[in-house]
Amino acid sequence: METADTRVLIYEDNPDLRLSLSHLLGGTPGLELVGALGNCQQVETDIPRLKPDVVLMDIDMPGINGIEGLKRIKANSPKVSVVMLTVFEDNDRVFQAVCAGADGYLLKKTPPAKLLDAIGEVRAGGAPMTPAIARQVLRLFPKPVAPRQQEDSPANLSAREQEILGLLVEGYSYKMIAHDRGISLDTVRSHIKKIYEKLHVRSMTEAVSKALRQGLT
Repeated sequence: METADTRVLIYEDNPDLRLSLSHLLGGTPGLELVGALGNCQQVETDIPRLKPDVVLMDIDMPGINGIEGLKRIKANSPKVSVVMLTVFEDNDRVFQAVCAGADGYLLKKTPPAKLLDAIGEVRAGGAPMTPAIARQVLRLFPKPVAPRQQEDSPANLSAREQEILGLLVEGYSYKMIAHDRGISLDTVRSHIKKIYEKLHVRSMTEAVSKALRQGLT
């Protein structure tokens, strides 16, 4: 049985970059480009009409910006994965995107092959971030003085789960974790599923955010 192509929607106000991304995604086996739009003014009707699996969202657009577009997508279609694209490693924007539930966060200068890998990773349940962005995320949350004493600190993360959560916080992809720990990709996915359940989160960005706020790693 063949796997259905991943449906990708682009929101990007720069026409040259929008065209470049369209050519890249439109010519990649396994991907179906369902739209390339210059703004997200109609995001609440675009998503049910175009039915994307993954949205590449420019963070800076006129009118409704990418952060607001992300919020609207997650409010109405939480299963749609949204990867933010930005020119700058802006602390405030990174923080807003993470808190709004972004599934990934990449610089626009990310090489084409890495961008395609990121789409595959987010479809597999990961949350792709460039190393520079991952470092910014790390700086956003101060370490609490006594994290283990917090009432909302989740219980019963195993030693292996804590290791894997720590690697997620450092910006490791699922493949990198598997290689680093000498385990299979399926085992990594299994551990991360359990981490999500124990932390009561639904995405890697939520898990990283909670880990950083509560000092779990």
